[in-house]
Amino acid sequence: MGSLYNKNTILGERPEVSVALGSPIIQRKKVSVLNAMINPALQEVIAVLGHPAAGNPAQFLFERVVAHDSLDWRFLTLEVAPDRLAEALAGVSALGFAGCMLAGPLTEPAVGLTTSVSPAAQFAGGCNLLERSKDGQLVGHLTLGRGALDSICLHADPLKTHSLILGTNLLARSLALELTLAGAPGITIVDPWDHQASVLAEAINAVEGGNASAAEDELGSMDENVGIVIATEDNRPIPADFQLPELREDIVVVDTSLDPKASATLKAATNANSCKIDGLEVTACIMALNFRNLTGIETDTGSLREALDEFLDY
Repeated sequence: MGSLYNKNTILGERPEVSVALGSPIIQRKKVSVLNAMINPALQEVIAVLGHPAAGNPAQFLFERVVAHDSLDWRFLTLEVAPDRLAEALAGVSALGFAGCMLAGPLTEPAVGLTTSVSPAAQFAGGCNLLERSKDGQLVGHLTLGRGALDSICLHADPLKTHSLILGTNLLARSLALELTLAGAPGITIVDPWDHQASVLAEAINAVEGGNASAAEDELGSMDENVGIVIATEDNRPIPADFQLPELREDIVVVDTSLDPKASATLKAATNANSCKIDGLEVTACIMALNFRNLTGIETDTGSLREALDEFLDY
């Protein structure tokens, strides 16, 4: 029997892959620009929907992009309760928004409320970006894993080493898929929170080229083949009965939290003198993808990182 998923069915037209250390591996082929509104006098409008929406940096970052590129766009930050999401998305379509970003508990239920979703979003069970088509239909995308992979590729080559993913949330599922499709040699998944590591590993192994193993509660010593460790449960402390294996100097450690100073994983990485990628860098890469998809403009991730530092007062 053939693989349940393969590189073509998951992502359709995939980016070219180069393996140049120190520069992003993923080079996108082509940027799709949204169609303009019927009335050119109207501003393009995009939004971020969240619950809670307060404290989300997307609007601050986007307004920096608008100021830099002199775009006549409007960005809104909107509070939406999960049980009102269907109404909110109908409003996004009816009001002619160019699209919207989704955050928090809105990302997973959105999959069942859009006209269609990308195969990657369907695989991971969530979407964080919606684009409005010319006929007003909303199409869901998932950029979390691809953005996280872009941030990793700035520091390491994930095609030459195994990765260890802590957690099985939407970002973890998305990143595991992106690593697999890019050609990563192996992934170990650990989930001491929800004990779903074996479920995700099985799904990844059903993808063409998938090579994933699971460790639900205990990891033991760090496998010498592991060169990248990614902590994805940014708002959940590591359970007291779970011991993170001792890190090495040659390991790249990624933590997706927007509060790097509070990250136990990054503290352990500092003690081990490991290379560190914090959640601000990961978020900057994700936002760069979102803004490019919505506006067609390539955004400098370094500038977005600086804006995040300012927004979060780091």
